[in-house]
Amino acid sequence: MDYGATHRKGVGACALGDTWATSVPMAESALRLVLADGGVWQLAGEETARFGLVNDYLGYLADRNYSSQTVRAYGFGLLAFCRWLVEQRIELDAVTTVVLLDFLRACREAKVPGRPSGNVVSISGQPLDRYAAATINHRLAAISGLFAFRQMRDPEASNPVPKGREARSATAGERTGLLAHLVRPKRRSALRLREPRRLPRALDRRETAALLGSLRSWRDRAMAGLMLLCGLRAGEVLSLDVADVDIGGRWLKVTGKGAKQRRVPLDVDVAGLIQTYLLAERPDTECSRLFVVAKGANRGQPLTPAGLRTIFRYHRVKAGVPAGHPHALRHTFGTAMAEAGVDLPVMQALLGHEHVDTSARYVHLAPVRVKAEFDAARARIRTGG
Repeated sequence: MDYGATHRKGVGACALGDTWATSVPMAESALRLVLADGGVWQLAGEETARFGLVNDYLGYLADRNYSSQTVRAYGFGLLAFCRWLVEQRIELDAVTTVVLLDFLRACREAKVPGRPSGNVVSISGQPLDRYAAATINHRLAAISGLFAFRQMRDPEASNPVPKGREARSATAGERTGLLAHLVRPKRRSALRLREPRRLPRALDRRETAALLGSLRSWRDRAMAGLMLLCGLRAGEVLSLDVADVDIGGRWLKVTGKGAKQRRVPLDVDVAGLIQTYLLAERPDTECSRLFVVAKGANRGQPLTPAGLRTIFRYHRVKAGVPAGHPHALRHTFGTAMAEAGVDLPVMQALLGHEHVDTSARYVHLAPVRVKAEFDAARARIRTGG
């Protein structure tokens, strides 16, 4: 099965679902996001001519060596915005702060298809069929970048994105460098929604066993093992080349976010899975990628992110583990490291985090250590020691 082709065919539906139900069929025919011949994500469709600035901006991101996944994410955010402009019959040059406020309201009121609706709400009281604050903020970030790009090309052009308060801290890239101590945090948009700070969701033993037990191919078991026992991201697993795996020395050369490379120890059980996959299951192909499509017209081609999502979507339903997403396996690895008392700098190196604060989230997910300290403290209080 060509997972990549399947994903590209439905790329418009994946971007927005059925956000504005009454006009989505028209909007999908007018605009969609496609992967152009040059490997750059671009808008296509009947209304593309109205949004040439968007395609220029996506090409600019690609020229700055942003990853294809990042450009794709920005593209989907701008696709949602441009479809809404088409529906409202508003030109891109006519966008003002008032228009952005209207778009923000539309995003908050839009319903996500396929989710429980009506009176079904979360514990916090929010409807479960609405977009998360992080999703809306990502769209606003893409829009802010678009108009900043326009202002960079034309200093006389106005930027409709209002500036708000300074961020609490500088970004990871701003914290490095010779004069990093002089850098002040950038101002964030006043449109930005407040996001709840949630802890990563790890799988328990039963869920992990059920999900892994449903996997049947050596390839799928090896991919799951790399995320669960080595802490790799899904994108890092798919970007592995055969030459990046040192089975004898039990090391991996991993290319993470921002094309940053790191060396990660290879678990002995995962090394065995990879070796069996290479010897018994991997098709004979000239492709250098470690994990490739096993069957169908694209046999021997690199496995795509959409293909990986399809695999896990099938197996988490089959295993009865709704939380069995690829990234949940990485969260499970991070939680296990925290429970084992691994130092934060070591966790940061293993997980490939830009800043140690990101690794520190997993310390709060170590219930065994927290309970042990709590019980010890209670014992000292009772004995008066």
